[in-house]
Amino acid sequence: MLAAETTIGRMLAVTAVDIDAHDPLRGLRVGERPDPVAPHGWEVVRVRAASLNHHDVWTLRGVGVDPGRLPVVLGCDAAGVTADGREVVVHAVVGGDTFGRGSSILSEEHDGTHAELLAVPSANLVDKPPALSFEEAACLPTAWLTAYRMLFVQGGLRPGQRVLVQGAGGGVATAAILLARAAGLRVYATSRDEAKRERARSLGAHAALEPGARLPERVDGVVETVGEATWGHSLRALEAGGVIVVSGATSGPMPPAELQRVFYRQLRIVGSTMGTRSELVDLVRLLDATGVRPLIDSVLPLSRARDAYARMAAGDLFGKLVLTP
Repeated sequence: MLAAETTIGRMLAVTAVDIDAHDPLRGLRVGERPDPVAPHGWEVVRVRAASLNHHDVWTLRGVGVDPGRLPVVLGCDAAGVTADGREVVVHAVVGGDTFGRGSSILSEEHDGTHAELLAVPSANLVDKPPALSFEEAACLPTAWLTAYRMLFVQGGLRPGQRVLVQGAGGGVATAAILLARAAGLRVYATSRDEAKRERARSLGAHAALEPGARLPERVDGVVETVGEATWGHSLRALEAGGVIVVSGATSGPMPPAELQRVFYRQLRIVGSTMGTRSELVDLVRLLDATGVRPLIDSVLPLSRARDAYARMAAGDLFGKLVLTP
């Protein structure tokens, strides 16, 4: 019996063991967990790289997680290798093709990606092109897929049109700048920080301004992840008939609606979350064809996950944070 027990596999993982709205890192643990077991229709992926998202910190704050589900392995995004040697990117939505009723993101109902091993439905696996590194691929399933869907699916933006990206520096905003330029859009960006505005310009933004500043021209679409602090500016920046695509509200979810501006100028406000597996396939192919790559702020070993989470909670980054087991 003792010999059998010693054969049980253990892996390093980042786990939420408690929630605390004011001190999210209090409930974070980095340590050993039992290796995952894949049920029928699932596979175990050896994680080669996993990226962080604000969702991971929100989980530790108690947003969108059932406390009775704890402990749970954190993390939504990963790239890795299957048991038969296939290099894959993991689509993060389980139980449906988009995030909605009947579906969940990895780390909510099922253990997430911040571990050495991950059990995931086989249908969630997308082939990783050889030209895309594991670290780059791990940035795609949440932030980059969200930006792709915001720009080209929910926003319906086309080459030659103009877009405003609010809050340059975050993962979705950075992805939106790079993807919009790759698709031939004119890109404007905002940030409170001059260093981040300069970085946005270096990524290809035609202009980067302070939040609320008058743009050189009105835009056809706005990528909005900030919320209350930028909402009025987003409405004023739009051309008549333009669209605001919303996927977050980091500064608050209850801005004045300004309905008179919305109906008089026939503006559209569209919500967007994550993206489908087929859109992830298209995104991967776009990066493979164009050479565009995710901006990575830094890469840390999984054992230093607490440092990465602290930086994510503080907002002290430009681009993606990546963990490598």
